[in-house]
Amino acid sequence: MTDPPDLGPPPARVHVRTDQVRALVADQLPQWADLPVRPVAHGGWDNWTLHLGDEMLVRLPSAAEYARAVEKEHRWLPVLAPHLPLPVPTPLALGTPTADYPHPWSVYRWLDGRTASADRIGDPVAFATDLAEFLAALQAVDATDGPRPGVHNWYRGGTLRTYDRTTRSALDELAGHLDVDAARRLWTAALNASWDGVDRWFHGDVAAGNLLVDDAGRLSAVIDFGTCGVGDPACDLAGAWTLLSAEGREVLRDRLAVDPATWTRGRGWALWKAVATCRRTVAYPDDPEDLAELQQARQVLDDVLAGP
Repeated sequence: MTDPPDLGPPPARVHVRTDQVRALVADQLPQWADLPVRPVAHGGWDNWTLHLGDEMLVRLPSAAEYARAVEKEHRWLPVLAPHLPLPVPTPLALGTPTADYPHPWSVYRWLDGRTASADRIGDPVAFATDLAEFLAALQAVDATDGPRPGVHNWYRGGTLRTYDRTTRSALDELAGHLDVDAARRLWTAALNASWDGVDRWFHGDVAAGNLLVDDAGRLSAVIDFGTCGVGDPACDLAGAWTLLSAEGREVLRDRLAVDPATWTRGRGWALWKAVATCRRTVAYPDDPEDLAELQQARQVLDDVLAGP
């Protein structure tokens, strides 16, 4: 077996201006040239997101690595959407690179809702149930010819061994900040937990920013399929610890009929994500935003290490 790929440093991001996006739309999509363009309140990291009128949005990848997902979303979202119980983004137009902006970009239909958070989720069990039903429907879609794990999605849906070197290095650096011995034991168990090898669709980033809730706190839409693909869906279980209560985790596990090995791999994905956050935020302890993220990551670690 060859060594897993070295994922390297974080991508170098490009920045966009509102007037720049307005010019792109006017040049390539003149039918919408008269619509106002304005930034959304929280545009995310992988893509710059702006309103286009009241019913559409423009998404522009912030780095070449994220641009790999653009054509994938245009190819597969229309295939997935009819099988899913919740709305997902609808691609309306595909923009091309220019001398002023170097990546392909997209126009989507706007989906109402607020990003999920503990204080916005009305009923944690109902939220977990709705999420489980969405993931079950996604996994049931025919995976034939779907995008396998690779650089387009940071190897989500593949083996956790892709992240073995960086995770163990992070744990070495975090000694004294958390129970690294317990974390190493769980990480080893997750690496050794077998997968049945049956390709299934996965979202790849079941995180608060990609789940929308309505005014009643119910899950209303799932967005950002940039890391989606077919492979091992255990990566989607990380959200069980980053988003759900203990009761919600049990509901998710039961509704998806998750076997012990898959659950352990899911714990491994949650562990990797939390350790990566801790490593980054420990390096910048004076930033209030980083401190809040660090506290959240440590809570996730506590929950992950506490057991199923």
